Amino acid sequence: MPRSVMPQMPSLDQRNPDPGPARPARPADHGRIEWVGYVFVAFFTVPFFLFNILPVLFGGYVAFTEWSIVGAPRWVGLQNFRTAFSDIWVRNAFVNALFYGLIIVPGVSCLGLTAALFVNRRWPLSSLARTLIFAPYVVSATVIGLIWVWLLDTQFGLINHYLGLVGIGPVEWLTSTGWSIVGVSIASIWWDMGLAFILFLAALQDIPRDMIEAASVDGAGPLRRLWFIVLPMMRPVISMVVTLQMISTLRIFSQVYVMTNGGPAGSSDSPINYIYKAAIVRHEFGLASAVAIILFAVIIAVTVGLRFLVRERA
Repeated sequence: MPRSVMPQMPSLDQRNPDPGPARPARPADHGRIEWVGYVFVAFFTVPFFLFNILPVLFGGYVAFTEWSIVGAPRWVGLQNFRTAFSDIWVRNAFVNALFYGLIIVPGVSCLGLTAALFVNRRWPLSSLARTLIFAPYVVSATVIGLIWVWLLDTQFGLINHYLGLVGIGPVEWLTSTGWSIVGVSIASIWWDMGLAFILFLAALQDIPRDMIEAASVDGAGPLRRLWFIVLPMMRPVISMVVTLQMISTLRIFSQVYVMTNGGPAGSSDSPINYIYKAAIVRHEFGLASAVAIILFAVIIAVTVGLRFLVRERA
């Protein structure tokens, strides 16, 4: 009987002679949207847009209109800006801001650096000094203003009391046109010095100790080490402190409002305080927005100028 012939299975190439081009593997995660991430980001972006970006855009529009919050804004073009530039009280507020900067910025920078140098040496009670120096910065500006109103009172203030003990008559810190800016500046320096102190102290602790010790071994005294080693290495931090403090000084409001309300006779007024009175007291929102835009432009110009003057050398 003839042997049965077993059928042979076709090869893989015979079963699928033309498989066609290979299909690329589809990535598992491509095209997938992580909605959870957007939800978490929205907790910051949505309030930031509603309470920061949107008011800025609306304020830019209001600056070209006449609006008293009642009724629809009426377009007036550049009239508010012409009014602002011709208003003597607006110029007075910006000139006062310049004087505030000339007093507060050097005062905060120098005193903050001095306090940081003292604490960095780890003298006795240096830990307590850190707390006392930084503590005013976390206190409300209203509280700071009320404290200094009492300290600088002409008749019953503690400052005038001690000045009287050394033969100096009472100074009208907050009630005279010549001293009101100085009185508000003293309170601002005491309040703002904490931030500069912390930044300077952090920069001092980053300076290599071996460099200071090597200079000391070579015979450099404390002043020479400070001038030729410490200050050059702290140049970026000094630049940042001066810039931040100048911006803060141009935006000064709380101390002025609580201590003098811009008086007497506008001698201690500030741009933000003028904007407050124009918008909230007189309901001139168009003029207030125009002054705010001018202040924004001044802050940008001053910031760029300071960064150019005190920029870090290559």
